[in-house]
Amino acid sequence: MQSILIRAASYFDGDKFHPENAGPYLIAVRDGRIESVAQNSPDAPVNMVTGFVMPGLVDAHVHIFLDGGELDPDKRNAYLNAGHEEMMGVAWRNIARTSRSGVTLVRDAGDRHGINHTMRDELRGDPAALVSLRSAGMGVKRAKRYGSFIARDVGSIEEIPAVIQELAAASDDVKVILTGIIDFEAGAVKGAPQFNVEELQCVIAEARRQGRKTLAHCSGAEGLKMAVEAGIGSIEHGFFMTRELLPRMADKGIAWIPTFSPVHFQWARPELARWRQATIDNLRRILDSHLEHVALAHKAGVEIVAGSDAGSPGVEHGAALIDELFHFLAAGLPMEEVLRSATSRPRRLWNAPSVNIEKGARAELILFDFSPFADPNSLRRPEMVVSSHTSQKLSHS
Repeated sequence: MQSILIRAASYFDGDKFHPENAGPYLIAVRDGRIESVAQNSPDAPVNMVTGFVMPGLVDAHVHIFLDGGELDPDKRNAYLNAGHEEMMGVAWRNIARTSRSGVTLVRDAGDRHGINHTMRDELRGDPAALVSLRSAGMGVKRAKRYGSFIARDVGSIEEIPAVIQELAAASDDVKVILTGIIDFEAGAVKGAPQFNVEELQCVIAEARRQGRKTLAHCSGAEGLKMAVEAGIGSIEHGFFMTRELLPRMADKGIAWIPTFSPVHFQWARPELARWRQATIDNLRRILDSHLEHVALAHKAGVEIVAGSDAGSPGVEHGAALIDELFHFLAAGLPMEEVLRSATSRPRRLWNAPSVNIEKGARAELILFDFSPFADPNSLRRPEMVVSSHTSQKLSHS
C-alpha cells in the first residue's frame, strides 16, 4: 500500500469525537501509517468518501476456539474432545466473523488446547489478516474446580511461581480462575474462591516478574474483594459487584471487563435452558445490578473495557462485541466513553501500539456510512477496513 486519501464527514480518533459541523476531514494514509489528519475542502480529490471513521475495535475477552452459535449442550461438550484441525477450523471461522464486525484485535481469555497461541502466531504470519490476537494461553485453577476447558491445575503456593513462569513463556497475559460460575437458579456464585489472597498475590507477583498482565475470572463479593486487595490487572465478568470496591479499583488502576452478553443471552432465550420464571427473574436482577454498577464504575473513574466472552452459548464472535457496547449505552455511558472502551483504552492498558487516528500512528481504520453518534445502530454495519497493509470492503453475509 502506498497512499490513500479518505474524506470523512466525522470521525472518532480513539479518544475524542470530531463532529460533522467542524468537517469534513481528510485522513491521509501513506505506507501504512497516518500521514496527516486535517479539515478538508469538500472538492479536494480523494480515494474514498465516507460518513464516519474510527480505529479498529477491540474485544478484550473471547474464546476463539469456541463457537457461540452452537447452542446444544451435548454438542458443545463433545466438541471439547475434538482434534486440533477441527478446532482450528472453528477458530478461523470465528476470526472471519470477528473481522466482519470491524473488530481488529481480540484478547483470547483462555484455552487449554493451545488454539489461541496457534491462531495468534498464524495471524502474525498472514499479511492479509485483518485481525490480531492477544493470547492468555491456559489459565490457572484449582483441581476439581471450574475452568478445566480453559486452565490447568496448580497445587500449593510453592508450585505457583514455576507454573506461572512456564505459562508466561508463551502467553501474552496470565489468567487466574478465581471463582466459580453463577448458579442462575440460586442467583449467586457457586462455591468459595479457588485461591486465597496470599496465593493470588503470588500469581500476580510472578506474572509481573515475567512482564505479563494479569486477569481474573471473578464474580461475587468475596472473590471481587480478594481480587481488588491483591491488585489484579483486570476483573473479568465481575457480577455482583459492590459499590464500595469501585473507588479502590479506580485508585489501583484495576480494569473491569463486565461481559454482559452470556448472562443476557440466558435471560433473552430462557426456553433453551428451560429456566423457570424465578430463574428468569434472577437473571434480570443480575443484569440490572450489573448495569447499575457499570454506571457507578464510570462515575468512579474505573477503567471499563469492552469484552464479550464470545464463544459462550449464544455469544457470537464479532457481533457480540457490538452488543456489549449497547449494554454500556444502556448503562448510561456516553458514546465517546463506550468507544474508548473498545479502542484506545484496552490498547493502552496492554501497552499495545496505538492505532488512534493521529499523525504517525499505524493505520487501522474502520469506515461507516453513518456516524454512531447520530445512530448507534450504524455500529452494526461497518463498510470497510483500511489497515497498514490492505483495504477491504467488509461483507455482512
